[in-house]
Amino acid sequence: MISTTTPTIDGKVIEEYKGIVFGEVIAGVDFVKDFVAGLSNFFGGRSSTYEDELINARQQAIAEMENRASQIGANAVVGVDIDYEVLGANNGMLMVTASGTAVVVR
Repeated sequence: MISTTTPTIDGKVIEEYKGIVFGEVIAGVDFVKDFVAGLSNFFGGRSSTYEDELINARQQAIAEMENRASQIGANAVVGVDIDYEVLGANNGMLMVTASGTAVVVR
């Protein structure tokens, strides 16, 4: 499956538009990850704990979006957009949403 942020795919012709598809992931960050990230915040530097969680959530959201596109007969997704939100009473949840237009290309 080809997924791209552009409205077209170089060298491909869009034959059919199937509709908008989404992939959503809500990930929680546990106490241990919060503690380790807090150390990075205190001492400075990057938090690989949070970065790894963000990368994983983004990959899962894209995979979910592509799966939904495939289920409706698409073989590509164009115009992909990724959004991030922090949720929960203590902002302890991360929501990543991938969306785009499912298409059939040749």
